[in-house]
Amino acid sequence: MKYKSVKQTHKIGNLIVYAILTFFAIIVIFPIVYSLAGSFKSLGELFINADKIFPEKATIDNYVTVITSRSIRLGRMFLNSMYYTVANVAIMLIISSLNAYVFARGNFPGKKIIFVIFSALMFINMGSITVYPLFEMLNVIHLNSSLWGLILIKAFGIPVVNIYLVKSYIETLPKELDEAAKVDGCSFAGTFFKIILPLLKPILTTVAVLTFNGAWNEYLMPSIFTMSNPEQQTLMVGITALKQSGEAAANWTVVLAAANLSLIPTLVAYVFGNRYFVSGLAAGSVKG
Repeated sequence: MKYKSVKQTHKIGNLIVYAILTFFAIIVIFPIVYSLAGSFKSLGELFINADKIFPEKATIDNYVTVITSRSIRLGRMFLNSMYYTVANVAIMLIISSLNAYVFARGNFPGKKIIFVIFSALMFINMGSITVYPLFEMLNVIHLNSSLWGLILIKAFGIPVVNIYLVKSYIETLPKELDEAAKVDGCSFAGTFFKIILPLLKPILTTVAVLTFNGAWNEYLMPSIFTMSNPEQQTLMVGITALKQSGEAAANWTVVLAAANLSLIPTLVAYVFGNRYFVSGLAAGSVKG
């Protein structure tokens, strides 16, 4: 009887957990479903039947407008977003993996102090105060109206959270690997590139997916630094600008169509990285 009671309590607990998770899943998914359905409506139907999720008469005209319009320049903005995002991912992987390896396996004076300073950066957020100084610095080298200026800023940044994740993952790897590599004649750097780096695929995939999502959806900095150079605008900046454009002024169905198209790359990145994403995030979050 006691065993059945415990089993029944366990089932009830699971049902409650599933109900809560289902509730939050609906909250998260509903805006995406509404946006996707709204993109297949005409502008009149979107406003008249705003309380209805699915269109009475579906149309792909909004997607045709986004893809074929010369003023929206979807292809150009897509390429800008892609090279900006790929550059961010590459920089983040290099900086995170190298810094994490040095702090996890390196032994040098001041290591703990430097890592504490790095860690303190997580609690310092200057926000928009730094935008003007960065703009002026890039103005000196004539990169203040280009995405390459933002990429340069990223190259000199310190991604503390990603370093933490990769460092924790490296610390789960047995140090015997390093010792065996050293016996075979590998240097400190050689051990990283030949032994450690190939084992970091799960956590680096996690970092890559998170960075891809963040860079692809970034709006504030790209909008500021490409304000005077429309040819360098990213997809997120362009979609927001659609609301003020002559062709899509107040045409929210076109904006929804463009926004839905912009989701595709992040979904593709997650699908390809999903195999390692959860395991890498779990392993990199807890030292085990």
